[in-house]
Amino acid sequence: QVQLVESGGGLVQSGESLRLSCSISGINDNKKPMGWYRQAPGQERELVALFTTPGVIVYGDSVKDRFTASRDTAKNMLYLEMTTLKPEDTAIYYCYARSGQTAYWGQGTQVTVSS
Repeated sequence: QVQLVESGGGLVQSGESLRLSCSISGINDNKKPMGWYRQAPGQERELVALFTTPGVIVYGDSVKDRFTASRDTAKNMLYLEMTTLKPEDTAIYYCYARSGQTAYWGQGTQVTVSS
């Protein structure tokens, strides 16, 4: 059974940093696409960072140069280091993984950035 569990969200002020973690169980192949998406109220879910293949990370345009995704394959963990946070980064952040045609999502973790 595949399970993704995020942690690390919270309330921060504009300009501050935050680190999200995602524990992944049930998928042990680091060649599978994995990453982060986010969804703000009233908006569609959007890409934050995605490992498309080992060593290749695609970032959303709005987070390039501020966010860094990483992974620890030995621990089956994903991380998202977010710096210079802005109020528009406020959203629920979801961990994502795909195996074959099936997409898996975590329950999400709320990130709120105050101005």
